[in-house]
Amino acid sequence: MKTETKTNGETLTVNDFKSDRNVKWCPGCGDYMILAMMQKTFTQLDHKKEDIVCISGIGCSSRLPYYLETFGIHSLHGRAPAVSTGLKLANPDLSVWVVTGDGDSMAIGGNHFIHACRRNLDLNIIIFNNKIYGMTKGQSSPTTPLGTKTKTAPYGSYEPPFTIGELAISAGATFFARVPDKSPNMLGDVMMEAYKHKGTSVIEVLQNCVIFTDGIHEQLTGKDTKDENQLVLEQGKPMIFGKDQEFGIAMDGMKLKKVSLDDDSDHEPLVHDPTEMETQMHIALSRLQLPDYPVAMGIIRNTESVSFDETLHHIIEDSQEKSPYKNVTELFHTGNTWNVS
Repeated sequence: MKTETKTNGETLTVNDFKSDRNVKWCPGCGDYMILAMMQKTFTQLDHKKEDIVCISGIGCSSRLPYYLETFGIHSLHGRAPAVSTGLKLANPDLSVWVVTGDGDSMAIGGNHFIHACRRNLDLNIIIFNNKIYGMTKGQSSPTTPLGTKTKTAPYGSYEPPFTIGELAISAGATFFARVPDKSPNMLGDVMMEAYKHKGTSVIEVLQNCVIFTDGIHEQLTGKDTKDENQLVLEQGKPMIFGKDQEFGIAMDGMKLKKVSLDDDSDHEPLVHDPTEMETQMHIALSRLQLPDYPVAMGIIRNTESVSFDETLHHIIEDSQEKSPYKNVTELFHTGNTWNVS
């Protein structure tokens, strides 16, 4: 598919974003779909190709910058948000994409992740969540479900896992979406909306690791089970699901409740509004989980707030206008100076 990039009039194709490196992921890995959708999405951006940057940490996901024909940085374990912060502040005109895994972002990188969300930097963070440490050979990660047998928990994981959406929204992320790796159209749409969003955009991709957690998302993505187990959210649409759209999500006091939408139902399904500034509903949606509830998919939160990078540059411009010194060189050549011989 050829799509014109609006800023420079070029016509770019997916092949323009494919590097000459051999893609080294296991056959069947969900990473391939994410890479393909990023390459396709990048043909539609308003940014020039040379103004797109992909930054990663450590792990299988973090090989991705090598496979994109853009500028990129393969940074340190968990530090991709920190490196991206510096890059975005140095050049706010760049479109910065962070790729990271559940272990990379939620464990050693957890501190950097929550502060990126808190500051509301204009970054697009894609988290590959296969619920395991894949490249380091199958240890439990911060999103591994309770009871899952791993190399570090042979009798079953005994640590309660993070819910990425709950953590991101609670930390201040103004955009959060969740997408299965088997839903390419949804993923492409979400990536474009994340790109348009001004502020921290977090996309959790439920990605399959064929080696250590093969089938971990099968209940959500399987042909015979996905309709019953996915609550696909759309702005302004009622929260309904099921093979025949026979179920809905309604309010029961202060809690969400799964209800049947038969003729005798007293419950009206809620209408999704990702732009609501209050976080309670979005956090509640992000926490829905099997077997009692379907898992919310699509854009859960998409609100407007001033971004940190925009605020900081306004402060710098204001300070420069008020200061007699326009740069560091002028400052060094004023006041008391002396020569050391």
